[in-house]
Amino acid sequence: MKKIMILLLLSFVLFYPIRSFADMAEGDMIVTLGENLTEEQKNNLLEEMDAPKDVQIVTVSNQEEHQYLGKYVSKSLIGTKAISSSSVTIAPKGSGITVKTKNINWVTDEMYVNALITAGVKDANIYITAPMSVSGTAALTGIIKAYEISADKTIPEEVKQAANQEMVETAKLGDSIGDENAAALIAKVKEDIAKNKPKNDEELQKIIEQAAKDLNVTLTDEEMQRLIDFFNKLKDLNIDWNQVSDQLNKAKDQISKYLQSEEGQGFLEKIKQFFIWLIDAIKSIFS
Repeated sequence: MKKIMILLLLSFVLFYPIRSFADMAEGDMIVTLGENLTEEQKNNLLEEMDAPKDVQIVTVSNQEEHQYLGKYVSKSLIGTKAISSSSVTIAPKGSGITVKTKNINWVTDEMYVNALITAGVKDANIYITAPMSVSGTAALTGIIKAYEISADKTIPEEVKQAANQEMVETAKLGDSIGDENAAALIAKVKEDIAKNKPKNDEELQKIIEQAAKDLNVTLTDEEMQRLIDFFNKLKDLNIDWNQVSDQLNKAKDQISKYLQSEEGQGFLEKIKQFFIWLIDAIKSIFS
């Protein structure tokens, strides 16, 4: 029951344009809001996102959540209300995707990045939030719709479905092997598919097995088969694998840039100080 409500935001519809598509430029924002938010909650989330007064808004309905997630999770997990919300800000060309979340307890930032790359999203800064803790799965549909609006580009329906399925499958896998391992496994497999283009199930299974070995994780037979079925679906779609590879590489760069940043260096310094304290504490025990 923990993984419930964010099967909310990945949906899309009721769009009220304030500017034309052609006017969208670097730094412009589009917001997605859950249809069942109160007016107070909407205003609070818009303030939290630092959204301009004339921001374009996409309203996400619960019906859309069921449309895009009903094949992959139970109705009880999707629920009856659309609450999750997000902002999509156009980033400089070639910068890749960044994702930050608040009050999202099941889908991780990396899972969103992976699924959005599959959908063909690029060069966007994305913030996902809700007024209370939710699972986070529903956010994807709204984000994809908002990206379509900002880029004036239609993403094929089957690709949207695949991105939603990927997010759910990765989150489920995360319950078994850990969130970071699950996101890394999916990314590794996609990257290898882009490079080597496996021709059959045997070649695909070898790619998945090698990725699991590299991450030192063990997959059950059921998990392996689910991944084979999913990646076979991806292979049959009209996905730009060169772009997938490029966006995955940019996502890796963002991690290394974080570690080199002031915030990242501060984090590393805290780890260093912890181990110094730990060693001193152990020494004191034996002294």
